[in-house]
Amino acid sequence: MALFDLPREQLHRYRGASAEPDDFDAFWSATLTEARQHDLDARFEPVDTGLVTVRVYDATFAGFGGHPVKGWLTLPAEAAEPVPLVVEFVGYGGGRGLPHEHLLWASTGRAHFVMDTRGQGSGWGGGGATPDPVGAAPAYPGFMTRGMDAPENYYYRRVFTDAVRAVEAARTHPLIDASRTAVIGESQGGGISLAVGGLVPDLLAVAPDVPFLCDFPRAVTLTDAAPYREIGLFLRTHRGRTEEALRTLSYFDGVHFAARGRAPALFSTALEDETCPPSTVFAAFNAWAHEEKSIEVYDFNGHEGGGPYQAAAKLRWLRLLM
Repeated sequence: MALFDLPREQLHRYRGASAEPDDFDAFWSATLTEARQHDLDARFEPVDTGLVTVRVYDATFAGFGGHPVKGWLTLPAEAAEPVPLVVEFVGYGGGRGLPHEHLLWASTGRAHFVMDTRGQGSGWGGGGATPDPVGAAPAYPGFMTRGMDAPENYYYRRVFTDAVRAVEAARTHPLIDASRTAVIGESQGGGISLAVGGLVPDLLAVAPDVPFLCDFPRAVTLTDAAPYREIGLFLRTHRGRTEEALRTLSYFDGVHFAARGRAPALFSTALEDETCPPSTVFAAFNAWAHEEKSIEVYDFNGHEGGGPYQAAAKLRWLRLLM
């Protein structure tokens, strides 16, 4: 398709349309304090995968509400001393998949932890293993409107809390150097990595690729593509609730988490991306608080973004940091 969003020069100035709630920090402080009332209960069970260059562990930890959340921890087979950690969050509808789907980062000599996304894992890839036991108000099919009646009930409150706890859980493994932790993700995973980047103060690097969950007011009126369109379809039925919905979503907007980012960041976006429009990504990038930040822009790509080229860019970038 042709370019549909703001011109390139305007993208570098665009700051987003989402109003930050006055109690944003208090909301997330209370949420994480509540989650930490539950024992982390991080467990790592060895898995025989037939792979010889890595060791794989079936990980379980207590996320939001103390609910068990799954993940895979993959370590270089020869690791005998603590190694740096890369925590990855996955795209919309996907789950942790199968261990052999996650070999890149352990091949660099780092530990790799991939978090299962609660309630998802049935849309693509090798599947997931984490239910979401929390009920919610009426919602449009998908995950974007679950619990949208109030920030306390919203689905991504649980997911973002799980993600912070995933970092905490992975760091407890004796072969992890907790002081050298990066978080990464694509699409939904990129949006989750932005949230973690704003909530975890001592990361070394954050790398969100074509991140979802940014600048909700613009996204839901600019693109007809799923998953943002779920919100519009919900509001088509629930007339008159737009202000209420945008208030809830403002507590989960990547732009506001970016304003609290305290680590170097490498973003990426694609100018033909209708799923996560480039202006919404630039809104988060321009808000990112740490002065050491850069963004890779792929001129003629859609939501696939940089694909293997962006993976190579992250490999080069992280080699300089950890």
